[in-house]
Amino acid sequence: MRVRLAELEARNLKLERINAALIERVESAGPQGADAYAAFQHSVVLAEQVRERTDALNRAMTELQTSNALLSEARGRAETAHQHLIDAIESISDAFVLFDAEQRILLFNRRFQSLWGDLQSRIRRGMRLTEVKRLAISSGLVVEEHGGAEQERTLYRLHDGRWVQVSERPTREGGLVILYTDITEVKVNETARREQAVAQKSRLLQRTMDNLSQGVAVINAEGELELWNGRFLELSGLAPIEAHRPFAEVMADSELELLTPDSCDISGRPLREREQRLSDGRVLEVRTHPMPAGGYVNTYTDITERYRYAETLRESERWVRLITDQVPALIAYISGDLTYEFTNRVYDEWYSWPRGAMLGQSIHAVHSEEHCRLLEPYIARAFAGENVTFEVAERNQAGQERYMLRSYVPNRQPGGEVLGIFVLIRDITERRRTAEALHQAYQNLERRVRERTAELTAVNSQLREEIDERARAEARLREAKREAEQANLSKTKFLAAVSHDLLQPLNAARLFTSALLEQPVPAPSAGLIRNVSNSLEDVESLLGTLVDVSKLDAGVIKPDVGAFAIADLLDNLAAEYHQIAASEGLTLDFVPSSALVKSDTQLLARVLRNFLSNAIRYTASGRVLLGCRRRPGGLSIEVWDTGAGIAPDKLGEIFQEFKRGAPVRATQDRGLGLGLAIVEKIVRMLGHRIRVYSREGIGSCFAVEVPYARSVARPREQSELPAPPGEHLQGARVWVVDNDAAICAGMRTLLEGWGCQVVTALSGDDLARQVDTVQGEADILLVDYHLDNGHTGAELVEELNARRSAPLPVLMITANYSNDLKLQMRELGQVLMHKPVRPMKLKTAMSHLLERSRC
Repeated sequence: MRVRLAELEARNLKLERINAALIERVESAGPQGADAYAAFQHSVVLAEQVRERTDALNRAMTELQTSNALLSEARGRAETAHQHLIDAIESISDAFVLFDAEQRILLFNRRFQSLWGDLQSRIRRGMRLTEVKRLAISSGLVVEEHGGAEQERTLYRLHDGRWVQVSERPTREGGLVILYTDITEVKVNETARREQAVAQKSRLLQRTMDNLSQGVAVINAEGELELWNGRFLELSGLAPIEAHRPFAEVMADSELELLTPDSCDISGRPLREREQRLSDGRVLEVRTHPMPAGGYVNTYTDITERYRYAETLRESERWVRLITDQVPALIAYISGDLTYEFTNRVYDEWYSWPRGAMLGQSIHAVHSEEHCRLLEPYIARAFAGENVTFEVAERNQAGQERYMLRSYVPNRQPGGEVLGIFVLIRDITERRRTAEALHQAYQNLERRVRERTAELTAVNSQLREEIDERARAEARLREAKREAEQANLSKTKFLAAVSHDLLQPLNAARLFTSALLEQPVPAPSAGLIRNVSNSLEDVESLLGTLVDVSKLDAGVIKPDVGAFAIADLLDNLAAEYHQIAASEGLTLDFVPSSALVKSDTQLLARVLRNFLSNAIRYTASGRVLLGCRRRPGGLSIEVWDTGAGIAPDKLGEIFQEFKRGAPVRATQDRGLGLGLAIVEKIVRMLGHRIRVYSREGIGSCFAVEVPYARSVARPREQSELPAPPGEHLQGARVWVVDNDAAICAGMRTLLEGWGCQVVTALSGDDLARQVDTVQGEADILLVDYHLDNGHTGAELVEELNARRSAPLPVLMITANYSNDLKLQMRELGQVLMHKPVRPMKLKTAMSHLLERSRC
């Protein structure tokens, strides 16, 4: 409107100037005495123009008056709106201030003034924002600031303790609106809630610490004991103490040594953890952990059981190493990265390495490059899952060339993965030289015979001399053969004799791993425990098989031949292998028989189990048949399969040691190749006969012919205890007597995991010191047959049951496989179980005994 008014005024001024100019022109135009009519005409035109300009001027004045009225009305409305704005910002509960585009104050309310207290007079319109902030800081109005340019809101704590929240918003013209909100009450409530939450967390932290199995002590930056739990007092042997006592003063009353982040060992290195044995035999692990804000946390863990378990493992390892160090062969284990993880003494001495220094070394660091190239193809075959045996020439420390027979046996996982290889090296130099001497002698003899034959008539006396020399050579060969056989027999007798000592630590390790597998543990630890259990099972299988072969060769195992119904054996085998065949996708058919036979039940079962296992292992699809045929010479027990079959040229090799067929499944366990070798030895010892029929690609049949019996002299004997109908071990009271502390600890851990109440003792006297052996309540007695000082478990059982009103059920455990012991236990009515004990078989046997005792 102002612009419009200015235009109209300018136009009016212009018209007035034009009108004045026209009048002046008329008055001064033309000379005196000019034409009157022309002057009149010009006046008329001029008057018309004046009239038009006057009308335009009147209209402009009218428009100007209208615009002035509108302008006055707009000015009134603007003043009203401004007053409304003033009232609005005054009604806001927050302090309000408005800045223009140049950051100068345009408008603010009384609440904004009240923030400044005595400084209200210094706040005025036109004051810059920077001056306002500078005044707030210099006057001490703002004590503390939180937030910044990156955040939308900033908090200020004022000198009177109030808290103000500042919110800034830009205007469209480039100005700035700032609101100051008093949040003192909110901050007070927030502080109270925070303090309540901290107190709640402190109580929760204390309860958490009190429920920890570890002892925990928290020391503040001043070295004072700030927080602890009851386990700390228990492990350190301290009485209840007060907070904020110097930690060094507290630990002075304990048997434990003081450990802080500043502690150092004797060489000056920082010491953050320590193991300490207490006077009562316990072993504690103490760790210290510095905190970023100062102070530190100490943890105290009772590792007595772990320490004892580690000691037991070290003792077991010592025994294994002691045994392997006495074996004249070279024994080693090579891991997947081709480094040595085990070597016996003979191995180290042969390659001139200090004792134990070869461990962790690569084969390339131990052997020459030429020797490594020679071994690489055989190592690759072993890591591919093949048992490899080969001869190689090597030089000993004295530079003498010796011929070594190397055997590589893969260490397989259940899934077929090869983790490493067992290395067995035997010196066959004498045997090879003897063979070479025999061959050379034979060649010499042949040559000399041909020469002497040509001169037979002339040198008859010389021929007789040659014959005598040949006889002496043959006598020497027979003597060498007898010595070799005697050495082999000594070796097998040695292995058979040490089987008990080998199985003792292995039995303890199996009990511990079985107990760990039944405990809830983290997934990575569970995987490690399963790997340890699988490795122990592989070692057990390898040792068991090697010991069986050695016992058979040494004549330690004697057959217990008797008459029995073949159905007693075959029914159990059919039930046992039905599920095994089904798990491999095969069908097991069984044809029962009522024949009576004469043999050793256990050894015959071992033969048939091998037949059935091989049939399932080498049959990819189809079925397996177990049945009998009556023949004139005896009962033929046969196992047929639809597997891969055996090539005709391989039939003569299947009963040799370490000979195995090709696998038919990617994940199948190929075994050691000793099963049929053991079968051949057992059958030869029993006087039975084996027949094998096979067609390659069609299938095979393995049969053993057993003589008939007229009648059964004794009741049916179960080779395996039947599975119990239900669980009977929960709450069962079990007494365990074994002279090996590690086995006692492992048995306790395993049985308590099954819910049993267990008492373990190293001898009968030790058991009597712990319980009343005459009137004490027990459900079952587990006894090791071989105890200390020449005593036996059978003598202990006889002594205990003689004094009790009712005899205890007995489970006798031993590594003795002799027939005399089996007959003795059978006559006493006691269950016999051989080491290493399989947990599921132990559980089944105990459930069976408890069920029978309660009937």
